[in-house]
Amino acid sequence: MKAVSGDPSSVEPRTGAGTAAEGRGWRPWHTLWVLLLLGWTVSAADRAVTGPVVTWMIDNHVGFLADAPHPHALGGLVGGLFFAGYMLTQFPGGYLGDRYGHRTLIVVSLLWAGVATMLTGFIGGLIAFIVVRVVTGLGEGAFYSNDRTLITATTPERDRSLAMGVVITGLSIGITIAIVFTPELIEFGKVFLTQVEAWRMVFWVLGLGTVIVGAGVAWWFREHLTFSGVGRATLHLGAYSAVSLALVMGVYWLGTGVGLSELWVALLEVALAVGLVLFALGRKGTEIGPVIKNRDLFLLYVCNIAILWNLWFFSYWSVAIVAGAANSSFMSAALTAGFNAGAGILGFPVGGWLSDYGLRRGWGRKGMMLTFTGIQAVLTLAFAWYLSAAAHPSLWVMGLLLFTASLFFNALQPVGHALTAELAPARLRGSAFGMENLIGEMGAVLSPAISGVLRDSTGDWTAAVWADAAIVVVGFCILTQVRYRPPVEA
Repeated sequence: MKAVSGDPSSVEPRTGAGTAAEGRGWRPWHTLWVLLLLGWTVSAADRAVTGPVVTWMIDNHVGFLADAPHPHALGGLVGGLFFAGYMLTQFPGGYLGDRYGHRTLIVVSLLWAGVATMLTGFIGGLIAFIVVRVVTGLGEGAFYSNDRTLITATTPERDRSLAMGVVITGLSIGITIAIVFTPELIEFGKVFLTQVEAWRMVFWVLGLGTVIVGAGVAWWFREHLTFSGVGRATLHLGAYSAVSLALVMGVYWLGTGVGLSELWVALLEVALAVGLVLFALGRKGTEIGPVIKNRDLFLLYVCNIAILWNLWFFSYWSVAIVAGAANSSFMSAALTAGFNAGAGILGFPVGGWLSDYGLRRGWGRKGMMLTFTGIQAVLTLAFAWYLSAAAHPSLWVMGLLLFTASLFFNALQPVGHALTAELAPARLRGSAFGMENLIGEMGAVLSPAISGVLRDSTGDWTAAVWADAAIVVVGFCILTQVRYRPPVEA
């Protein structure tokens, strides 16, 4: 890492996406894909692990959920508050990436998330746990917009969607690791800790892995980083995060203090996101107006609410859903739920490749995204119907439905990311991706909390799955209204 600073434009080389040298073999951007895939893997594992750990706490009556009158609602709110933090740094993270360099913000995000995840394993009590998870989310929120923008800037346009699909495969790998290996890591924790404290080992191991990957990415990016640039970016992101943490926890304390339910607290957290959008529009309306006032971009942002709702409904609660429906063990449920997360390992890169192939054939990305979303909607409805109709749901049938629905769900996401990149001005892509995920994360904030409330109020997960299916259908309907014209040259 250089010891001298430079301006942000020198930190991020603006390689024309369509001017990269053609040819076969390993290219420089392929190495970048691998590094970003590793970043997605560890950061996704860090954020997804809360759901399986909360499920284990509820099942074993330990930790701060041992005596909770509505454990699933409270556990869902804990997950929602993480995403409240994650949500509130989406746009600032992209904006700071446009200013300080996207590689810089990626490194800051990874190291921040790793340290905060390890710290989670050392704290005790509900409030301290929530605070540290919110802080973790605030750091991780800076990754997405800078990752998507860096791919767009360095990958030839003909492979752009493929790149986004390959890289975000790390999301599925990380979620799968968190779901499948949490039981094993808890058992490993029992070697050194008591039964009620064994969950801490999960955060220590995953956090350490994130720190190691972050350090490796920083070393690889060293020619593009400066000590002063990283320091200023960290302080600037820290300032945004301090305000965001105060807002998130202020809403939580205010809501719980006056006796509001977990659902209403989650809704108030979403109101923060709406306020941030309005604040950004008021303060920087002229500068970022093209990515906020663009009708079709905004519709894509709203579609992302349904995408993030579905993603984190199943990623957070899939173990509990399978275990509750089939009356299976924690380990068996985790393995079956892993089919949902693991489908992305195939779906993400295949969806990205098909999107680029279709664009070259003149199909357009919108039609591809609509097709995948429609199939996912049908399969999600089928899963909801099966849970309602089957007296004794089969682990194999649930695993198959989860896998196939998730396959198309994950395939549609890189298509949507490439579509956003094409609709947004090149100089504001970081801000566009940040705004997309800021608005989309409203679904991630609400999904765990509302689903947990539905589970506690109805006694099973059927209503929550039907609600998820309905939201997917609404997202499909909104997507039909996006106007899209394929690039003249692809």
